Amino acid sequence: MSPIQFLLSKYIKKPNKKPKDIRDAGFTMTELLVASVMAVLVITPILGFMVNLLNTDYQEQAKANSEQEIQSAIDYIARDLKQAIYMYDAAGIDAIKDELPSPNATDRVPILVFWKREFLEDALTAADNNEDDTFVYSLVAYYLIKDNNATWSNAARIARWQIRDGVIADSGGVNCTGYDDTYVSGYCPSPGYAPFSLDGVGTIEQKMNNWTKLADVNYTNTPDVLTDYIDQTTTTNGAPAEENCVDGTKVTPASFTGRNTTEMTSFYACINRVTNSAQVFLRGNALARVENSNINYSSDKNNYFPAVSVRVKGRGSLFTE
Repeated sequence: MSPIQFLLSKYIKKPNKKPKDIRDAGFTMTELLVASVMAVLVITPILGFMVNLLNTDYQEQAKANSEQEIQSAIDYIARDLKQAIYMYDAAGIDAIKDELPSPNATDRVPILVFWKREFLEDALTAADNNEDDTFVYSLVAYYLIKDNNATWSNAARIARWQIRDGVIADSGGVNCTGYDDTYVSGYCPSPGYAPFSLDGVGTIEQKMNNWTKLADVNYTNTPDVLTDYIDQTTTTNGAPAEENCVDGTKVTPASFTGRNTTEMTSFYACINRVTNSAQVFLRGNALARVENSNINYSSDKNNYFPAVSVRVKGRGSLFTE
């Protein structure tokens, strides 16, 4: 026997068990069944707990997102309103509603309509080529919209629409369609824009309610969505009642009755035209983020419907003789 064969014979051992013993060393069917049942009993509650934990986290995240978004939305609206020089009350919106975009649309209603003095940075070029700031007047409208547009949620949404004046050029400038003056390039008036007039007799309210858009010019800009997932529940389906106006009167006008949004209490405002101030109320719908149906407001799920409000006074004002 060679040395290699001798070493191999010392280190390689034969199995101690016979083939029959090896076959008998496995699990029986009964043992496998018992082990499977025990595994199911242990794993199923753990999986249920994990699924419940993930669902709870998803729901809490939906609530947090809604709270953040409606707070951001009302902060944005408040900043906008602080620049207001005139806010339309219900009678005023009723007077100019045909001058606003899509006056006959049944899926939306204007909640806030106001004129503001808007700051434009570096809009003017001075003789020494330095750029100067200026101000222009703008008409702004906030809408509550509820339709079947698949781009947005099954809840309602808020959209903002604006037209503004242009920046008239001291010299040179460009021509803008529908207007006689020349304007700084890039600062033409919005299509359809017409300035309000305080000339003649009558109160400021009468003069502002007589505003009309530029004749024969159609609006080309559509409302931009400010925020989605606004509560779409109507008062018929259990929406909370509106709060009483501490100051001013509620908009929207009674002439909008019958539109999809007129029975909703998720976005409304109290306007005091005399003091140029507003109180705005807003309620979101986080339930629409996690459910496809049964998303109406209910008292036992009110934590899915965060609500905020703000009171704002416009910094500007109008005077007339």
